[in-house]
Amino acid sequence: MRQRLPTLLVLMAIASLSPSVCTQAQQPVAAKSSEPPTFQDALHLYRSGKLDEALAEYNALIAAESHPAPGYVGVSRALLRLGRVAEARTAVAKALEINPEFADAHIALGEVYFRQGKLTEAEEEFVPLIKDQTDNARAYLGMARISEASSFHKQAKDLIENAFALDPDDPEIRVERFRILGRRSAVKLQQVAGPAKTDDSSPAQSSKTDAEKLESLYLEALSRDVPGCTVSPSVRSSQIALHPLFEPANVVRGFGLDVKVEGAPARLLLDTGASGILISRKIAEKANLKKLGESTIVGIGDKNPMEGYHSVAGSIRIGDLEFKNCIVEVSDKTSVVGDDGLIGADVFANSLVDIDFPNQKLRLSELPPYPNERVKPSSLDSAAQPDLQLHDRYVAPEMKSYTPVYQFHRQLVVQTRVNKSAAKLFLLDTGAGINAISPAAAKEVTSVSENPGMEIKGLSGKVKNVFSGDSVTMTFGNIQQDILGIIAFDTTAISDSMGTEVSGILGFSALKFLDIKIDYRDGLVKFTFDANRFRETP
Repeated sequence: MRQRLPTLLVLMAIASLSPSVCTQAQQPVAAKSSEPPTFQDALHLYRSGKLDEALAEYNALIAAESHPAPGYVGVSRALLRLGRVAEARTAVAKALEINPEFADAHIALGEVYFRQGKLTEAEEEFVPLIKDQTDNARAYLGMARISEASSFHKQAKDLIENAFALDPDDPEIRVERFRILGRRSAVKLQQVAGPAKTDDSSPAQSSKTDAEKLESLYLEALSRDVPGCTVSPSVRSSQIALHPLFEPANVVRGFGLDVKVEGAPARLLLDTGASGILISRKIAEKANLKKLGESTIVGIGDKNPMEGYHSVAGSIRIGDLEFKNCIVEVSDKTSVVGDDGLIGADVFANSLVDIDFPNQKLRLSELPPYPNERVKPSSLDSAAQPDLQLHDRYVAPEMKSYTPVYQFHRQLVVQTRVNKSAAKLFLLDTGAGINAISPAAAKEVTSVSENPGMEIKGLSGKVKNVFSGDSVTMTFGNIQQDILGIIAFDTTAISDSMGTEVSGILGFSALKFLDIKIDYRDGLVKFTFDANRFRETP
């Protein structure tokens, strides 16, 4: 699988926008000024990304008993951004212990729940406050994130606009607003609203906030005047052959699509855990693609991210379809984990995507139209189309049997139960050869032991610590499947990229027996297993 952000050039700066995890000192750092700390000082430090200093200020406020409950909320948020989720949960519990009715503490608890993958519990913290028309912007921010992940796009837009109206200086609100509204609409709004306010006289204020950096990247992307990606003919119905890709031992590890990039032939792994198109340097050179901008490509593995660049392909032929003027990513390496590259199933997101592994076919068909709306043409990059009308999830009558899923950056996350555990979030990833679970989630349902002989390799190199567990039963959608010996490894990188806890991966070894229908527009998936075709237990 490949982790990436949905917008051109934002991916290149994500490392600089996210603070690195560091260890909090045992004693709070002394304030630089003799003046007593204030909540506004701490907030400035937090918003400018100086998280260790913010922690020190918040702890000083707690020690002075001037703002103990808000202090613990601030500590919780800083710890959450540092990736210390359990400590953040403890801090917000202390805030609620001091003041059980403190609205900001309930919002902070919802934010912790969201990061823990407990989206239902998070929603229960946000909704009552929103119904009471709270003036706390972060309640709307939290619910906007859940709405967007649940494919309620119009609802997410309305919520994030409420959040922005209440607190336009919160950089997290500004970043989420850009992501939800889309590149072109967001830039127009930025030109009206102007940049985030800063206080240059404050030593706590950095020269440029995360939101301002993101805005600059959007404007830079637009300045390149990249034409929108279109497809010809408009997809009404199409069927494309899937070709098996083999491990050295002649074991099928996935299926690929035959693609021509500017006439250069390639076979790209069909990967629901990726977004867009990633090709090797070798294919890009054959296609004479020009470098547009640097890119950092992150995936499974414990080494550094893969370096690469963006380019625009004037023609990409897939079956009887031709995509024109589309952005692709290019790896600096001559191959992408042994392949010509990857193609995310979301490339066909404006169609109903039917991945029929047993019959080795990819079928595309029209999505049911929204009531009273004409059908829109298909496109590889819908974000390139200006001012698309936003809608909430629509479940057509013929899709009542589909399973609702979450989407984070076009990656599909499915509620999955392992044995009799509570449902957890698993990534639907046809590009991953195996099923996997995080060690923490595995310990809830099975015993695990280190397996030094097991090698797992992804875009970011080999996984260092791999564990083996006992056999488990996994239930997702309408499918229940016995897994003989679950593999466990740390999924923190995946969780951090999505902002919520992903406890495992539903990989090709579980999905290869299924016909999988995906409605990206509404966040719906249908899994079909034909027992008559496969007599043996999957």
